[in-house]
Amino acid sequence: MAAQIDPTEEPRVYQQTLLQDGLYDLWENDKLVDCVLKIKDRQFPCHRLVLAACSSFFRAIFLSDLEESKKKEIVLNDVEPDVMEMILKYIYTSNISVTEQNVKDIFMVANMFQIPSIFTVCVSFLQKRLSLSNCLAIFRLGLMLDCPRLAISARDFVCDHFQLIVQDQDFLELGPSELAAIISSDSLNVENEELVFESLLKWVDHSKEARLKELSDLLDCVRFRLIPISYFRDKVEKNEMIKSNAEIVKKLQLVKDAYNGKIPEVKKSAMKKTGKEKEAQEDDEQENLLTGILNDSMRFGMFLRDLLFMISCTGAVAYDPAENDCYIASLSTQIPKNHCSLVTKENQIFVAGGLFYNEQSQEEPLSSYFLQFDPIGLDWLGMPPIPSARCLFTLGEAENSIFVIGGKELNEGECVLNSVMVYDRQSFKWGESDPLPYSVYGHGTVSHDGMLYVIGGKSDDKKCLRKVWAYKAKTCEWKELSPLKRARCLFGVVLYNNRIYVAAGVTDTGLTNSIEVYDISSNMWSDFVEFPQERSSLSLITVGGSLYAVGGFAMKPDKSTDELIPTEVTDIWKFDDSERKWSGILRDIPYASGATVLGVRLNTLRLTKI
Repeated sequence: MAAQIDPTEEPRVYQQTLLQDGLYDLWENDKLVDCVLKIKDRQFPCHRLVLAACSSFFRAIFLSDLEESKKKEIVLNDVEPDVMEMILKYIYTSNISVTEQNVKDIFMVANMFQIPSIFTVCVSFLQKRLSLSNCLAIFRLGLMLDCPRLAISARDFVCDHFQLIVQDQDFLELGPSELAAIISSDSLNVENEELVFESLLKWVDHSKEARLKELSDLLDCVRFRLIPISYFRDKVEKNEMIKSNAEIVKKLQLVKDAYNGKIPEVKKSAMKKTGKEKEAQEDDEQENLLTGILNDSMRFGMFLRDLLFMISCTGAVAYDPAENDCYIASLSTQIPKNHCSLVTKENQIFVAGGLFYNEQSQEEPLSSYFLQFDPIGLDWLGMPPIPSARCLFTLGEAENSIFVIGGKELNEGECVLNSVMVYDRQSFKWGESDPLPYSVYGHGTVSHDGMLYVIGGKSDDKKCLRKVWAYKAKTCEWKELSPLKRARCLFGVVLYNNRIYVAAGVTDTGLTNSIEVYDISSNMWSDFVEFPQERSSLSLITVGGSLYAVGGFAMKPDKSTDELIPTEVTDIWKFDDSERKWSGILRDIPYASGATVLGVRLNTLRLTKI
């Protein structure tokens, strides 16, 4: 639907369109032209008035007393004819085709001839296309063309992805001032300051002879007071490049003094104030902001917190059990109801499940959704759908791949599956791995040290299983392990302190609250402290080094008939290792309803506190 134009604006819009169409017609037909732009072997007849109205460069030429202002032919150097033709067409029509191949050339010419409208078009184009592969080049371009808007956007992108950017060769090619602009930023997304220090040393080492002289000034960008004193003594003071530089050693003495509580006073402003300003200054203590090497302001990335991440079809909510705070992470409703979720060891969050109709696949049009959470944009990104539509499956990870294991087909037959689909995170493609030796659904899967542990579940005959099998991704081998002590399905499972915990679930006789633990090194199962209530679909999670249990279904009396029926519960429990017991920490958290729950690390500064 076309946007409605304000009636009061209609005459102006009409006149602008009429004027532009008229000028373009005159330009196309070489009518009333009064100057010619000569670029290499090509000539472009133009109108002085139009050029002067759009470009400060041409306005300055035509209004000056210089001899060039009276010439009809104007020779332009350092510009390609094809690029100038595009810019002239934009000036007369407001249309320009900016692509990744030509944007830099157009940007440079727009800057050279001071045409702000095209400049803005190029800036917006580049901002929308910032990526890991081009962000440093765009940052340098913004600095070179003195465009703060572009430089800041690119720098913020670099800061957001700093831990990946430092591994890129382009990072090592930055100039000293460019590097300083990045590593001095408060918005740097790093969990610890050691990474900043190490990235600086890596940059110096890349061209040691030329860059050693820059080290002293660049060390002012590192916030040493955020670094543990043990690391400072072992890695900073003992570094050869540092201890051989007397100026740096003197600077670092300030840091050592600060560790011992000796912080130099910051001189107060000498600016004179009168009246209420002076009174306010006397009443309020002046904030002493320490800059440079003594700066101890936390970076943006240092606000990462260990959270319980609850994902449902109505959105995603994060709960901080340490601070008892809730945050909205995403309001997206594209998550399917019956889904499975996974957080990788790199803290990447994936969701799979539901039914997706793929028109492009004639052989298998039915597939399942596959999504990845973007912790910066706080939204779900569509990934290649799972070729085999299924439910009651599990997800695991190993060798930079994600595995979809077993489950039931989403069709009339609901066939129980033993197939294993594999998503390669480098090629972004799905394939198929060696099948599980048996068909299973409602099982549990744990990933650890390149192995996938598939536990329990139900078989074709709907009987609960005790089976436990492990898959070594590197050698593509399945191996049977010691079985569960009790056959079960739809249970909670998690890796905690290098052992696998299996909690509650459904047995052939009903619900259970029993918990058993698998010792990987000895291949043995042992009993653990029972959960306080019999439940199915309990979520078992580790967060911040502690063990939590969330939600699930329990048998509770119906309000009208008193008949026991499966009822969803949305509480949170924590296991106390010292007292060896489960303690309830939240009676009801509505966001857990219908949700899968993961233990993740997210930056709470990005999230909206509820």
